[in-house]
Amino acid sequence: MPRSLAPDQRSRIHVLDVDTGEDRVVHECAEVLYEAPNWSLDGAALILNGDGHLFRLGVEGGTPVRLDLGDLAPLNNDHVLDPDGVHVYVSAEDGHIHRAPLAGGATVRITQNEGRLHFLHGVSPDGGTLLYTGVQRNADGSWLPPDLFAIPATGGESVQLTDDEFPDDGPEHSPDGTWIYFNSERARTVPGHAQLFRMRPDGTGAEQLTADERVNWFPHLSPDGERLAHISFPPGTEGHPADLPVILRLSAPDGTGLRDLVHLDGGQGTLNVNSWAPDSRRLAYVDYPIGE
Repeated sequence: MPRSLAPDQRSRIHVLDVDTGEDRVVHECAEVLYEAPNWSLDGAALILNGDGHLFRLGVEGGTPVRLDLGDLAPLNNDHVLDPDGVHVYVSAEDGHIHRAPLAGGATVRITQNEGRLHFLHGVSPDGGTLLYTGVQRNADGSWLPPDLFAIPATGGESVQLTDDEFPDDGPEHSPDGTWIYFNSERARTVPGHAQLFRMRPDGTGAEQLTADERVNWFPHLSPDGERLAHISFPPGTEGHPADLPVILRLSAPDGTGLRDLVHLDGGQGTLNVNSWAPDSRRLAYVDYPIGE
């Protein structure tokens, strides 16, 4: 089921200038829990999900306008724009990835494996490959740790990129296609202690980028490849839950030069997908304050 706001809670959509620190709330809502903003390729609008649907919101504010995706199953907060600027790839509650026209209309299902849940996170710079987190059940019915997969954007056989006992998540290509950035517990000191990594597109050459006491998720490179943003949870967090005091952080692509951008109330939904503007200077995110 789509997430909803708690009593007296609001979802606030922000646009942050990471150079000047200017942070504008472009929309605030007490009825719909909006999540995970993408930017349109022209930088004029944000694409968000809420109540199981996708919405378009102008970056100067206004009212989000729902996109008509037909009878597609309710969506979660994993959606990424196709580099063609005309389509968007989405993950739905049927466990599959679909391609949908931003102007509305018929959708196409990409994934076919019925024994796996597919959570989309990235599309290659040339638009030919999708990256997703795959979760499937063990023989005893329990869930196995998530692994990372690649699949042709037109559908077909998936290629498994990670296969270990630790949860891996949030895979995303670098803008030049030479790296896949992701978060993983493979270096954990306690359960849930995720850090940021990158590896080559074939799953080899993994490098650890962060190693601190906080729990780090969802690395997103700016379009120019010069900056890396991620969301940082309090020590001891397991997974990427909602409604925690979290920090948006910025670093160089190799994890050096780490600094805090914003402290906020959020987590799940705040920065699940790449939320960089085409200018590589502005970052969109969502927070969820309660009360005044």
